[in-house]
Amino acid sequence: MTLLHFSTADWLIVFAYLLFLFVLGFRGARLSRSTSEEFILGGRMLTLPGFVMALVSTWYGGILGVGEFSYMYGIANWFVFGLPYYIFAIVFAVFFARRVRDSRLYSIPDQLYATYDRKTGLLGSIFVFFNSSPAPYILMLAVLLQVVTGWALLPSLLIGTAVTIVYVYTGGFRAVVKTDILQFALMFIGFFLLLLFLIPEHGLGFLADALPSEHLTVTGGNSWQYILVWFFIALWTLVAPQFHQFTLSAKTPQIAQKGIVVSVLCWFVFDSITTLSGLYARALLPELSAPSMAYPLLAEQVLPGVAKGIFFVGMLATVMSTTDGLTFIAGLTAGRDILSVLTGRRDDRSVTRYTQLGILFTAVLSIAAVLVFPSVINLWYVIGTLFIPALLLPLITSYYPRWALTGSWTFTAMLAGFSVSCLSLVLGHVYRIDEVPHYPFDIEPMYGGLTLTILIYLAGLLRTKRTHPSKPMGV
Repeated sequence: MTLLHFSTADWLIVFAYLLFLFVLGFRGARLSRSTSEEFILGGRMLTLPGFVMALVSTWYGGILGVGEFSYMYGIANWFVFGLPYYIFAIVFAVFFARRVRDSRLYSIPDQLYATYDRKTGLLGSIFVFFNSSPAPYILMLAVLLQVVTGWALLPSLLIGTAVTIVYVYTGGFRAVVKTDILQFALMFIGFFLLLLFLIPEHGLGFLADALPSEHLTVTGGNSWQYILVWFFIALWTLVAPQFHQFTLSAKTPQIAQKGIVVSVLCWFVFDSITTLSGLYARALLPELSAPSMAYPLLAEQVLPGVAKGIFFVGMLATVMSTTDGLTFIAGLTAGRDILSVLTGRRDDRSVTRYTQLGILFTAVLSIAAVLVFPSVINLWYVIGTLFIPALLLPLITSYYPRWALTGSWTFTAMLAGFSVSCLSLVLGHVYRIDEVPHYPFDIEPMYGGLTLTILIYLAGLLRTKRTHPSKPMGV
């Protein structure tokens, strides 16, 4: 069903955006094929402006989910999808960015291989691959295509995915960065433009009168326990492949640290304008049956031609920037960190080729995942639930060897954390009550997996301390 009705000028803006995207992507390809380091990390020459624009745009892809949450719960959106992630981004900058960059490795799996052993590195690589899945964003991209074309889901998925992988496949990391710089600008322009039409027309006082009172509270009508849970989920930031990949690509450790801090300021601004836009959507369109369509429907109501096309391109850029970044990282993990290790072929040509094959595999698997779980929220939930418990402690302790376990202990902790979360998730869906998953002991699957991982780590640390009382733990 077509929700946004475009003029010829609007379509020309969309086509111009896609053309410019391809030009930038293919320009990046000319510099990215000489060595695997060029293709994977852009030669580790990422400057502060490029770092900030690439990280900001790649980390912020769930624009339809933000619209839905702010429409339903108001400014709680900032306290759920903003503040917790700012905190852990700063934690990453202070405690991990320098150590990550100084490692001079290529990826998260490299860190696991270097710290532990081959089997632990391979298991971690598999978990990182799924944790990097672009499936939620490929689905969002398809939904945006449906909004303006009325196409069915499958052709929208195929076309959206094909557009993304063309320049990522050929240009690698440089193509991702060059296109993300464009998309950084467009995502801000689109939402500032929307507010330029809304604020002069309605003012800010209109919101206080038109919104439900809970929309202007910290919790949005939810419990404090619910809000605090999102702070826990925001630990995802510490194992986010985007943070590690861009940090490894920075020219210096200082650029990575400063870049993350500046990125937090940019996210604060963008979260503020998207939350404000969601409030206007709720005030002007109070009876939406599909809150995830809050932004497109708001644009349809208040924006004229040309402005509507620019705003749509802003939403498209927000999603595309995350889709291409995660597609590349997942492809790198599948190709270089799994296939190349299994075959033993680690030369530059083989690594680049395997990464490209990994990109294609990622695209196909992501489309399949979307067809099985055609919900962005469900995809986010499944990915976070299964893989954060398995990766969090092994990865963060790998940068602090005093607290790292041996390869065998770490392998056990990773596998156990994943298995418990997976089993609980499956049982919850098997034993549904009124179509709502009923998890064992009414405990969220992630909590069980993470608790077991922590217990195994404590046992491993205590055993190591007793066995080698004069040595630092983890040695």
